[in-house]
Amino acid sequence: MTMKSLLSTASLAIAIAAFSAGAQAQIAIGHLADYSGGTSDVGTPFGQAVADTFAWVNKNGGIGGKQVNLDTNDYGYQVPRAIALYKKWSAPDNKVAAIMGWGTADTEALTGFLAQDKIPDMSGSYAAALTDPEGVSGKAKPAPYNFFYGPSYSDALRAMLMWAAEDWKAKGKPGKPKFVHMGANHPYPNAPKAAGEAMAQELGFEVLPPLVFALTPGDYSAQCLSLKSSGANYAYLGNTAASNISVMKACKTAGVDIQFLGNVWGMDENAAKTAGDAANGVIFPLRTAVSWGGDAPGMKTVMEISKMSDATGKVYRPVHYVAAVCSAMYMKEAIDWAAKNGGAIGENVAKGFHQKKDWVPAGMEGVCNASTWTDKDHRGTLKVDLYRTKISGATDGDLNDVMAKGTIKLEKVKTVELPRKPELLGW
Repeated sequence: MTMKSLLSTASLAIAIAAFSAGAQAQIAIGHLADYSGGTSDVGTPFGQAVADTFAWVNKNGGIGGKQVNLDTNDYGYQVPRAIALYKKWSAPDNKVAAIMGWGTADTEALTGFLAQDKIPDMSGSYAAALTDPEGVSGKAKPAPYNFFYGPSYSDALRAMLMWAAEDWKAKGKPGKPKFVHMGANHPYPNAPKAAGEAMAQELGFEVLPPLVFALTPGDYSAQCLSLKSSGANYAYLGNTAASNISVMKACKTAGVDIQFLGNVWGMDENAAKTAGDAANGVIFPLRTAVSWGGDAPGMKTVMEISKMSDATGKVYRPVHYVAAVCSAMYMKEAIDWAAKNGGAIGENVAKGFHQKKDWVPAGMEGVCNASTWTDKDHRGTLKVDLYRTKISGATDGDLNDVMAKGTIKLEKVKTVELPRKPELLGW
C-alpha cells in the first residue's frame, strides 16, 4: 500500500470517527406534527411550539451538554405515514431517545410498538386509554411508554359534566337535563364517549343518541336541526376547532338554544375569532394555569421560546402553543434525568418521567400545572381548569388586537379536582 493510500485510509477513518462522535453528541427526538391534515388548525401552533422549545433548549446549551436533533415531520394526520416514520425512528442504527407525538389514531396504533422498543412518546393525544401503563383496567393495551401533559379527554369531559349538572341546578330548570355527544366517528372524538355518557347518567342526565359530523369544516345544518328537535341542553363537541366552528355557526343560524362543551382541541382564541358570537359562552378545559401573556413567572420563558420563530415577539400564541411548550419542557427534563442516570435512551427517559411528584419544569412556574406520572398511573393530572369564551363585539382584524381590546376573553369558571379513582384508569 502506498503512502498516499495509507493517508487516504487514515483520513477516511478520522472522518468516520468524527461523524460517529458528532452523532453521539446529539440526542435524537422524533416529532410528528400535523401542519396540513385534518387537525392542522390546532396542530400547527402545537407543532411550532415543540420545534421552538427544542430550538431554545439548543440555544441554551442543549441537554447535558448535547444538542437535540429534532426530526420534525408533517405527517398530515395520516396513520400510515406516522407508522412509516416510526419505523425509521425505531431502527437500531437510528433509534431516537423519545418521540413528541400528535394524534389519537396514530398514537394508539403505535402504543404496542413503543412498549416493545422502549421509546417514550409525549403525545398531543389525551385519550384515557394511554394512561394505563400496565393494562390493569382491561380497557386498552398496556401503555407504559405513553405520556401526555394535561387531563385526559375523559377526565376533562367528566369535569365539564359536573359543571353542567351544577349549572342546570343553579338555573332552576325542571326535569332532567339532556346531554349529547357530538363528533366524527373516529378514535379521537370517540375516545371519551363512553366515559362521558356514563358520567352523564350517573349525574342524572338523559343521554341522547350521539350526533355525527366530520372532522372537516362543512354544512352541518342538518345536525343542528336534529340537535334542536332533540331538546338537548348540553352538547359535547368532540372534534377540533375547524369543524366545531361550522357547527356553532350553523346552530346559531338555526336558533339552537344549547350549552356547548368544547373538547380541549375544540376551542381556542383563533376559533373564537373565526366563529364570532356563535362561540360565545362555550365551556372548555385549559391545560395551563394561564394563557398567552398571563401573569406568571414562567411566561417570560414562554415568550423567549416564542421568539425562536417570531423574532419580533408580536405574534399572539393560542392556548395550544403554551400547552405544547409545557409538554416539550417535561420531555426535556425527563431526558436530562436520563442523561445523568445511565444515558439518554428511551428506557431511561421513561423512568425520568416517574422521578418527581407535583412537578413543574424549571422556568415554567405558574404556567404548567403540576403533574405526576408513576409507573402504575400515567394520569399526569386530575385537575381540570374550566374556562368560558366571552365575545363582546366584532372579531374582525388581527388576533393580537382583538385579544388586547378584550373583545375575546377566556374567563375562568371553575377548577375541578377529580378523585384518582383506580376504576377510572384507562377510560
